[in-house]
Amino acid sequence: MNKRIDTVTLWRPVGPKELKLIEKSGMRPPRLPEQPIFYPVLSEAYAVQIARDWNVPASGSGFVTRFDVLKSFLDRYQVEHAGSKAHLEYWIPAEDLPEFNRAIVGVIEVTAAFGTDATLPANAE
Repeated sequence: MNKRIDTVTLWRPVGPKELKLIEKSGMRPPRLPEQPIFYPVLSEAYAVQIARDWNVPASGSGFVTRFDVLKSFLDRYQVEHAGSKAHLEYWIPAEDLPEFNRAIVGVIEVTAAFGTDATLPANAE
């Protein structure tokens, strides 16, 4: 009998430094010292907007990552509005990131790259 695992697909826009840390960690989000909250977003369009409009100007390139997380883990957090109603994200405290990483089902995939020096990594779609 197959047991269905309920997951939620999330996206995370990242710059080149964070993408390198993700790759180095075995495709798991790293804890960034300057970020007290890890904020995955609920739509690819929102992640694209951040990667293209914020990460590219800040660091020359931006990437969109996608991953599935156990719904049972995410149920303890509220969905937050970051501006408009289309800007939905989870605010995961940085100290919860190790448990968040254990709740990821599968691996993080890079789905888009922006900027003049941006190329999709080997694991990209």
